[in-house]
Amino acid sequence: MQQTAKELVHKAFYEWTQQDCDKIESLPMSGSNRQYYRITVGKQTYIATYNNHVVENRAFNYFTHHFLAKKISVPRIFYYSADEHCYFQEDLGDRNLLSVIEQKGYTPKVLQLLRQTVKQLATMQIMGSEGIDYKYCVDAKVFDKQAVLNDLLYFKYYFLDVLYIPYSKESLQKDFQALADYLSLIDTRYFMFRDFQSRNIMVRDDQVYFIDYQGGMEGCIYYDIASFLWQAKAQLPQQWKDELLQLYYQEVNLCLVSLGKTPLNFSTFVNQYQGFVLIRMLQVLGAYGFRGIFQQKNHFLLSIPLALRSLKEFIKHKTIAIPTPTLDHVIAMLDTAPALQRFMPADKLPNNCSLNITINSFSYVKGIPTDGNNNGGGFVFDLRGIDNPGRNPDMACKNGSDEAVQIFLVEKTAFLSYMRAVWTLLDTTIDNYLKRNFTSLLINFGCTGGQHRSVYAAIETHAYLKSKYPSISITLNHTNQEHWKRD
Repeated sequence: MQQTAKELVHKAFYEWTQQDCDKIESLPMSGSNRQYYRITVGKQTYIATYNNHVVENRAFNYFTHHFLAKKISVPRIFYYSADEHCYFQEDLGDRNLLSVIEQKGYTPKVLQLLRQTVKQLATMQIMGSEGIDYKYCVDAKVFDKQAVLNDLLYFKYYFLDVLYIPYSKESLQKDFQALADYLSLIDTRYFMFRDFQSRNIMVRDDQVYFIDYQGGMEGCIYYDIASFLWQAKAQLPQQWKDELLQLYYQEVNLCLVSLGKTPLNFSTFVNQYQGFVLIRMLQVLGAYGFRGIFQQKNHFLLSIPLALRSLKEFIKHKTIAIPTPTLDHVIAMLDTAPALQRFMPADKLPNNCSLNITINSFSYVKGIPTDGNNNGGGFVFDLRGIDNPGRNPDMACKNGSDEAVQIFLVEKTAFLSYMRAVWTLLDTTIDNYLKRNFTSLLINFGCTGGQHRSVYAAIETHAYLKSKYPSISITLNHTNQEHWKRD
């Protein structure tokens, strides 16, 4: 019988340590096919990665040892298996920079972490590029003109075209070509992370560490800082973006001077940086279109309004050296596309709007929550027809707010199809309630234990309604939380 990834990780751990582990816990998968586990031995923990993509493993292993030698903050790799399918690395915990921003808000402590991040990025890109061997790159070894065009076409095919926005294909192609020509002239002798965003930055003991850089290649410095400062979900204040860009510029020049290279001119630096902000934003919308519109993954659809807001804010102030009139016109029309209206915030609500929405998750074993507003109740949605992740031993003690449970429901069940039907009903009702000045709406999601399916349904509905109706008061309750199974 073929061994599972978990069994192969256990075997590799024994080959490394000559001892059994106390516990192997499955961790959420990323967008790739890599499988992650937390290994516990006494008080010590490790992160194990199992991946059949040997070239990718080889790149991560090589880049990690190279960056560690340069004193760059990346996780240590303790063991790399002989078959190159498995490796064990330092456990940096579960807090990434995006989760810190979401939990703490725009506080001085968060700003300090961001400052530390941009300084480390400059060091990784410039000092880390010294002596690096790009033959280990997974796919392309350099981010060149064709790579710029690929990002632009990704936006065109997976976002622009599926929304049926009218535009001149010939004129837009000219804008794309002009942008690619201009940006391909920029120095590409440095390490480019390629997916530098706050999810790929771990925070432990107030220190930042970079992960998931196996897709890196030789490129220019601007793409990564543009990706980081304009990440749609982070929504950094403009004042912070300006300060962090200035700090990054200073750190880049310190690194260049230390290597005997010519420092960058600030006005040229800003102009070139803005070109890559535009490229990255369009590439992200292409990714959201592919994952959301094509693959019907809801969290990508909910991110589209944030990404569009950032893009339109940027376009107002961009100072790229070359004009892109057709592209600018297309971008100006995006938020009016009929296919996007469902996910865009609702029009301005009536001045006397007093609607309050309560969303509950509940257990059918304990009973359906009642409505305390004397209007006879509201919606009750039964999630028991969706496969229960709680039957999986690795998820029995987790809940619907845990990523592993969410990934199971999205990828292994009909959860998203069910929720899209739910939201269509809710849209109709809420729009009507607003016109009639109703004051309350109750929405209940139930499953057997009120821990997995109903909890995630309530969380996603809360996020959807907050995105579409940001001015409405919406309360989220998990009514059976005190009875959840726990380790």
